[in-house]
Amino acid sequence: MNKIDKPVSLDASADEWQRNYDKMIGQDRTIKNRSGIEVKPLYWPQEDTDGSYGDKVGFPGSDPMTRGIYPTMHRGRTWSQRQLIGLGRPADFNERIKSILKSGASALSIIPCNSVYRGLDCDEVEPEILGTCGTILNTVDDMDVSLKDIPIGELSIGLNDPNPFTMLAQMLIVAENRGIGWDKITGTSNQSDYISHFVANHMFYRLSLPGARRVQMDTIAYLAEHVPNWNALSIVGQHMQQAGATPAQAMGLTLSTAIQYANDCIERGMDPDVFLERFTFFFDISISFFEEVAKFRAGRRIWNNLVVERFGVTNPRAKRFKFHAQTSGLDLTRQQPLNNIARVTAQAMAGIFGGLQSMHTDGYDEVLSTPSPDSAKIAISTQNILKHEAHLCDVADPLGGSYYVEELTDAMEAEILKVIAQVDAQGGMYKAVENGFVQQMIGASALEYQDQVDNGEQIIVGVNAYQEVEDASARPVLKRPPPEHMQDQVKHLKKVKAARDPDALAKGLQDLRDAARSDDINVFGAELDAVRAGATLSEIVEVLRDELGFGMPLVVA
Repeated sequence: MNKIDKPVSLDASADEWQRNYDKMIGQDRTIKNRSGIEVKPLYWPQEDTDGSYGDKVGFPGSDPMTRGIYPTMHRGRTWSQRQLIGLGRPADFNERIKSILKSGASALSIIPCNSVYRGLDCDEVEPEILGTCGTILNTVDDMDVSLKDIPIGELSIGLNDPNPFTMLAQMLIVAENRGIGWDKITGTSNQSDYISHFVANHMFYRLSLPGARRVQMDTIAYLAEHVPNWNALSIVGQHMQQAGATPAQAMGLTLSTAIQYANDCIERGMDPDVFLERFTFFFDISISFFEEVAKFRAGRRIWNNLVVERFGVTNPRAKRFKFHAQTSGLDLTRQQPLNNIARVTAQAMAGIFGGLQSMHTDGYDEVLSTPSPDSAKIAISTQNILKHEAHLCDVADPLGGSYYVEELTDAMEAEILKVIAQVDAQGGMYKAVENGFVQQMIGASALEYQDQVDNGEQIIVGVNAYQEVEDASARPVLKRPPPEHMQDQVKHLKKVKAARDPDALAKGLQDLRDAARSDDINVFGAELDAVRAGATLSEIVEVLRDELGFGMPLVVA
């Protein structure tokens, strides 16, 4: 590091931050701790002795955004509490989400039944497996019931909806039927990252690699024009990390995936200063507390620099590294499951200190089943306790300036950049997953970590240390949905199918088939028309699989 003769003044940068803070915060409030000491919104060094602070750390909302993407961060606006809920029939989900909203959640996140992820309608699978991991969503009617009395034009909604995005199509038709303009619909397609599915989440992977790429690009282009406030793309690092990637690898692979999608959008003729505003990210938060904080700070800094250097971005909003994070279910244990409350709390704190924009906290029993109602409420209360009682929102980037955190952030940055360089050398992320390079990297890391657990180098409380004799039958488990409810749902679907206009349905599906065969017709636009005509999830997926290929991920030994 080059030394300079005299300290660099931070006055100008501090004044700029203060102006932006005042503009965004509106009416600020004086905050004092229990001892009566006033807590400022931000802390920074009085002078920059070697120029590194301004270059590498800076101020929240300003380049290089290490300390956060907004001047106020959580002091001005806390993260969205986006609990991931899916259960049983659409009516069951509707009842549960209303309860969750009353408990303090501020946004929705809908997860469908595993049968939906497989691209199947509920009348195509055994009733016993329906509704155990998510909500059955096969038709517009199902989506309408799920969102009954929910102000979808006012709440941000996350859809765990893989390619070809039938849930989004259903929700847009529900909004249309309710007279809600699509410009009022906000939220994110949380499971839009087909590359992460190809690598690490095979159940979500429905179409071939080139077919998924085609549908995704058509969807991004369509939503940019017709649903301007929807985030069409969420690049998912969670799958990579849960498959075994280290935190640094997960961040590097996620940023490489974002680079791939940005290049694809540019080839489509889109402007990075515009489309990058709608790029969002989705990460796992492991229990490695400081490593996770540094991962997020380093990733934010790299992305800020990268979009300028590679894509020539000048729009400050297009530089923002907006991300949702979920506490890692991989760290939860079936043994002594109540200990998971402490694990989730530590993970959530790491996400908050890392500067996330929205968060899902796992229920302590989520390793056993869909969270029980009591577990889900504890998960939300954990966030509220951290926000209000622990006062974690009073200061922007409260760990910034820590010798350990700043050095660790630099070290994580170096590791992340190494991963990006390795993927670049493969010709980009698309080619790197096509040839198995990424899968091999993740597999090696997963094996190394498991060896550490097996030999006791990594302690897991209740698993390889501090063990107790337990009655496994006493562990909390959510009851399966009543069989009669699932049978009723199957009967309901058959009635919905029978009531459709067969000519309109046939035309809608044929038009979708024609769109998939043509390079000039937007597939998602045709999909919306098919959904309007009453097409179900399975019918849409079947047509696109016929035309674009079945999803067959590459498994690397």
